[in-house]
Amino acid sequence: MRTDIPIHPHERVDDLHRDGAHIIQDPKRFCFGVDAVILSGFARVKKGERVLDLGTGTGIIPILLAAKTEGKSFVGLEIQPESAEMAARSVAMNEMEDRVLVLEGDIKEAGQLFGGSSFDVVTSNPPYMNEGGGLVNPFEAKAIARHEILCSLEDVIGAAAKCLRPGGRFYMIHRPHRLTDILVLLRQYRLEPKRLRFVHPYAEKAPTMVLVEAGRGGKPMVKIDPPLVIYRAAGQYTEEIVEIYYGKGQA
Repeated sequence: MRTDIPIHPHERVDDLHRDGAHIIQDPKRFCFGVDAVILSGFARVKKGERVLDLGTGTGIIPILLAAKTEGKSFVGLEIQPESAEMAARSVAMNEMEDRVLVLEGDIKEAGQLFGGSSFDVVTSNPPYMNEGGGLVNPFEAKAIARHEILCSLEDVIGAAAKCLRPGGRFYMIHRPHRLTDILVLLRQYRLEPKRLRFVHPYAEKAPTMVLVEAGRGGKPMVKIDPPLVIYRAAGQYTEEIVEIYYGKGQA
């Protein structure tokens, strides 16, 4: 890890517990949550594949996937200049510049930025809240990360469809109450739902997140994976969550 990367006021450096990887975060803007880590464990990236992360924020998903997989290259697209710049410093800190690139840009222009059929895998942990869905955070950066202010669910799915090669895969985490919207939009943009997994805070609680895998093209058939449970007791992660965070043999 490079130690000459500037850390600005209000920022901190967090250990990702993956091959020595670290990330710079600013709590006043937005910090990644368990959903981003879970998505990185759900996404399947094969050796030599090219990956695009839409709305990359801190860069957490490309950095984790670069640390965990043998993908060839990872691009994070982020519309907020300050977040993109901070994510780029995290990439440099981890000496991942040969595999990870963070670009400032609008999800709605991803097709023009990268060209059609440019990636094997597209990932996204998009804003969950649509219009009327919860209180809007008064701090703009956090509001943009949580609410569909600068991009909609349709914008994300449409961009993924444009950027994926035929047979490529799209991975997203979202809220269960948006599942109908998600499935309808995937079909609309010719991304066939292939795998769903519901995420529960506790085994006896209703799911609070859903993981979605869709393929560009292919026959209709969706698989429902077993539930993913985050906590076995208050403050205690399940073995599977520990493995997703830290790797095998750490539970």
